[in-house]
Amino acid sequence: MKLKKINEGLQQSLINCGLTEANDLQKETFSTIKSGADCLILAPAGSGKTTTIVLNVIQQLVKEGEQSPRALIVVQDKEKVLEMLSIFEKLGAHTDLTVYGVHEKGDMDYDKNYISGGVDVLVGTPIKLSDMLSTAGYNVNRLKMFIIDDADPMLRLRHETRIARISSSIAKTQRIIFATEMTERVESLVDKILVEPFEFDFEEYDEEDNEDV
Repeated sequence: MKLKKINEGLQQSLINCGLTEANDLQKETFSTIKSGADCLILAPAGSGKTTTIVLNVIQQLVKEGEQSPRALIVVQDKEKVLEMLSIFEKLGAHTDLTVYGVHEKGDMDYDKNYISGGVDVLVGTPIKLSDMLSTAGYNVNRLKMFIIDDADPMLRLRHETRIARISSSIAKTQRIIFATEMTERVESLVDKILVEPFEFDFEEYDEEDNEDV
């Protein structure tokens, strides 16, 4: 995949997955995400948003480790948690990153104990992450990236307050919102949690060349 200064382990994983060419979304957002700036990225379903999230998180975090999570990713439901974990497993095969997912059907005590052992990336639903944060389920002090994947359906389900609460608990981090389109709810969330964000809007894409892993 032709992205500038991508780390060798990630490059090898991409090749193994047959992803030898970055799509437009990945090419155009890579440098800005790498810079640490807040971003709003609008792109349709099937455009590779989830893969874009995973490869950028791996690229940003692979060189150092902490006991506490360094990336927090909010997704819609258990299915999306499992989907993202699967992509991390494929693209992170040549790294030592520890990735863990939480959702409402999981056991709270087990999740807390696992996370306390040290994870690099925590993926979860708004309800579970909000509940865990309120009971000291994870530490946000070392977070480098706070990412919301497919904000639209979560906001339709009235999760804006939970997402904003999680964001407000983080003193300083890069915040990125991915969504399908700019709705009033997306715009409201952007205004609440992003600081001078870069905005990307991908209205057209080649579906064959932009699929997720």
